[in-house]
Amino acid sequence: MGLPKDLALEGNNFSNAATAFFIAYLIAEVPNVYLLQQVPAAKWLGLNVILWGIMTAITAAVHNYNGLLAVRILLGVFEATIGPSLLLISRLGFGQIVGGLLSFAFQHLQHDAIAGWRVMFIVLGLVTVIIGLGTALYLPDTPMKAKFLSEKEKVTLLQHVSINQTGIENRRFQWSQVWEAFRDIQIWLLVLITILQSVSSGVVTTYSTTLVKSLGFSSQNAALLNMPSGIVSIFFTLLVGFGIRHTSYRWAWIAMCSVPGIIGGGLMSFLPVKNTAGLLIGIYLVNAIVAPLPIIYHWTAANCAGQSKRAFASATVAGSFSIGNIIGPQTFQARDAPNYHPAKIAVLATQAAAAVMTFVLYLYYVYENRRRDARIAKRSVGNTQQPPTEVTTEAEAWGGKTDKQNMRFRYVY
Repeated sequence: MGLPKDLALEGNNFSNAATAFFIAYLIAEVPNVYLLQQVPAAKWLGLNVILWGIMTAITAAVHNYNGLLAVRILLGVFEATIGPSLLLISRLGFGQIVGGLLSFAFQHLQHDAIAGWRVMFIVLGLVTVIIGLGTALYLPDTPMKAKFLSEKEKVTLLQHVSINQTGIENRRFQWSQVWEAFRDIQIWLLVLITILQSVSSGVVTTYSTTLVKSLGFSSQNAALLNMPSGIVSIFFTLLVGFGIRHTSYRWAWIAMCSVPGIIGGGLMSFLPVKNTAGLLIGIYLVNAIVAPLPIIYHWTAANCAGQSKRAFASATVAGSFSIGNIIGPQTFQARDAPNYHPAKIAVLATQAAAAVMTFVLYLYYVYENRRRDARIAKRSVGNTQQPPTEVTTEAEAWGGKTDKQNMRFRYVY
């Protein structure tokens, strides 16, 4: 849209600005672990969305690389609070479709006083501020405070949570649970999977249009041709959502989405430059990899009981999303233009590794559930009452125990 030219960006300036955003995002996750358990979630989210919108609008006033870097860092700080699922839905699906249309439209806005891309940032910033105000005013802090839920629905929700044995809210921060999470192998497997997935998503979200443009299209046409990427993201996100709803097997659906990512990475890496259609298909297929990320975040919350442990685990996995997105843009180096083969091969390799590690995590959950079943069965020898694995006491459902402390907890996969 003319931003690199207007700001006189050189070499890897654009990649470094993209990386700076996620470094700030990663650092900001540290205080968020504590703050999200201490302050009303919806109000804190609304405030950060408002500040994020203000910084987006201020981007229009940037005139050099240093200014862009400063704005991107502050955007990363404010976006760190926004829930990962909300982030992905807005940025990776509808965001690519709407973004493509907006980019195409504002590139046709020609005025001597202000560039089209500056107007776009002002408009998007103001819209975001309005959304932030609505979030702070109308979004409930907890399901129990939701005015749109009836008392019967709230009771049903509580019953569902009691079955999950994950708890619903606890303002007391327990460092012992954080230490447990730090030593929990499932957390680090989830972190590794997220990093591998996010390296690829960092490539497609930051440089998807650049890859399309490298095929010989103008900036305006590249913006339009990037829109199918958003359609692919939405399709696979819905497919995975419905699939898990009806068949469960989160691990299999996550691994399945790596297949088009691997194929897309292979097409981008090894097809001749003249095969424009095949290269475009490769770019589009890679966007299937964004679907597993919200599932991984939900998976983390479902398998980590104890409020403090879950907060730490969620923030750690969200932070690993940043690490992947720090690495991803750095695979795009100016010396590799215009084909960027190292970045394309990185997509292929990280997707293959993500599929393998997802299967490893599945095996761990199966092993741990069977180990717990065997342990409880051993204790209940000679007990003619209802099998203990089907009995959940109130203390276990609402006692705030972690998944390691509660031997009746079963991991979902």
